[in-house]
This record gives sequence, structure tokens and C-alpha cells, in this order.
Amino acid sequence: MRIGHGYDVHRLVEGRDLILGGVKIEHTKGLLGHSDADVLLHAISDALLGAAALGDIGKLFPDSDEAYRGANSLMLLKAVVRRVENAGYRVGNIDATVIAQAPKLSPHVRTMRRNIANAVGCDIDAVSVKATTEEGLGFSGEGLGIAAHAVCLLEKA
Repeated sequence: MRIGHGYDVHRLVEGRDLILGGVKIEHTKGLLGHSDADVLLHAISDALLGAAALGDIGKLFPDSDEAYRGANSLMLLKAVVRRVENAGYRVGNIDATVIAQAPKLSPHVRTMRRNIANAVGCDIDAVSVKATTEEGLGFSGEGLGIAAHAVCLLEKA
């Protein structure tokens, strides 16, 4: 078994969609990034890559490559999973936390879990997504950005 950890953060700005876990969420701001800036899926991707010692998503999908401008992070996650599988592993489970003052994410968690499970090829019961605030503290508490942490377990295929 291999364990991986991933972290990502993006700034909130006006004029962008807010995409988390592959779900478009109504909000006054969205996340700034080269792709769709889905911090949750980016953290999960980095956790998977880290567990398999395959680098990080910045190396695989650099923001200097126009091919990834506006990229759907569910598609990027699927590409990560193919690399992990080619390295001889399969996903055992994923546990992730989104840190955001707003909006409330609980109505979207089940859909996020289903999207992630479908992308990585595991059962929804092997995917946990939680959301928390920082009670007004720090950049996420001030509504300046959103962060996500993820851990995963890979098993030999």
C-alpha cells in the first residue's frame, strides 16, 4: 500500500465559475487558474501522484501549456489515474477536505463524491469529501480563496 497527500489553493475572483469536485456551484466568485481551477480535484490528483511517486499535476499539466487552458479537472484526474494504474496501482480510498468560508458545500458533496468515484474507478463509499470554514480566519476565512487537502491510499493492482 502507498499513501499520498495533496494540497491546492486558488484565489477567488469575479467573472469565473466556481467548480469544485466537478460541480458548478452558484457563487459570486470563482477560482482563478489556468484550468477550471478545481482545487478539490487538484489536491486529489496530487495525492494520487504523490502516493505513486509520479510527481505532481504542475509537471504533468503545466500552466505554460495552452493545451490545458480552461481544462476540465475531471479529465485531468482521469489522466492521473491512468498514470497511477500504469505504475501498477489502484485507488483504495480518498479522503478530502475543502476549506471555504462560502458558499455552503454540503448540498453538493454527494455529487462531488460520485464524480470523483467515477473518475478514479472506485465505489462512492471509498470517497470522502468534507467541507469546513476557518471561522473568518486566514485567506479562506476572509473569502479571498479556497483550499483543499486530500489523502489517498493506493493498493498494488
